Amino acid sequence: MSCGFFWLNDEQFSKFQPRFPTDTRGKARVDDRRVISGIIHVLKSGGR
Repeated sequence: MSCGFFWLNDEQFSKFQPRFPTDTRGKARVDDRRVISGIIHVLKSGGR
């Protein structure tokens, strides 16, 4: 899945994965890896 589009490689992302919620009530969840990459991008670029 790691094609260079994400800020974290597979090993780094696997450390985060156990901390994500597992119960999925309501709306379907989006890809966690995309969300984390977006957060890291905003923090690194200095965007608001």
